Amino acid sequence: MNLSILIPLLNEAESLPELHTWIEKVMRENNFTYEVIFIDDGSTDESWNEILKLQVADVNVKGIRFQKNYGKSQALHAGFDMAQGDVVITMDADLQDSPDEIPELYQMITSQKFDLVSGWKKKRYDAVFAKNLPSKLFNWAARRTSGVQLNDFNCGLKAYNNKVVKNIDVYGEMHRYIPVLAKNAGFSKIGEKVVQHQARKYGTSKFGMSRFINGFLDLITIWFLSKFGKRPMHLFGAMGAFMFVIGFCSALFIGVYKIYKLSVGEPALLVTKNPWFYIALTAMILGTQLFLAGFLGEIILRTKNNEARYKIASKLNS
Repeated sequence: MNLSILIPLLNEAESLPELHTWIEKVMRENNFTYEVIFIDDGSTDESWNEILKLQVADVNVKGIRFQKNYGKSQALHAGFDMAQGDVVITMDADLQDSPDEIPELYQMITSQKFDLVSGWKKKRYDAVFAKNLPSKLFNWAARRTSGVQLNDFNCGLKAYNNKVVKNIDVYGEMHRYIPVLAKNAGFSKIGEKVVQHQARKYGTSKFGMSRFINGFLDLITIWFLSKFGKRPMHLFGAMGAFMFVIGFCSALFIGVYKIYKLSVGEPALLVTKNPWFYIALTAMILGTQLFLAGFLGEIILRTKNNEARYKIASKLNS
């Protein structure tokens, strides 16, 4: 199978028939063998009924329905697990991503041997202050932190070699950082393609300004996990040992200095009245706690169980 097209959605019933018709036209014109997997992330409108209708009319349509809204990352995780195509395309269901971009994205994966190609919505039809400027700041920070040189990390239109989606774990709200997850998994050939961005035709955006705050917090998380996720003791243990040694040496100096003062017959301040003693004691306590945090992190890594992060209510044609 040439292509798996994954479309996570939440309350997009109006756009689904038009999107499916558009995808079907592109697939037919390029003689692709394909599957379209709609992942209904707990919609409360008629989205699932529309998917059922599409599946009756087209055997290439498949569906996953979540029990409730779990988020885009979980939807992509379920879609990646189900995808069978040599190339996997992800796109949004709101018609802002153009299926006409799919053939070139496919060629970049198959002919140019990219592991992942991310869309870049260079010209956007979003509000300047509500989305465009925060998005530029977010993408700049992501580039600086991750080392992945993309202009639009959050573009929903991406293409992947199948082996990439089978070897990355998308969780929490990490869908924004799939290229970083891919890089951390050893897939280094990551490209970018300028894609057309269209104004939303139906419904309203499901993401508010909070996504940028969450995005920056997730960026810190993924940076930490990429550096120390498999070896927390290397960070916490080193910091803890450093602080403990500094505190211990300081306390030792205070004690030795008092003994020296007494030995030469000079008045000496009580250790418990010396503010530097409490600073040294605090550093030793914090150092011990940081060391224990690293130790506990190592234990958790070795004993954790992989628990299901979402519950699927129905599957179509899986």
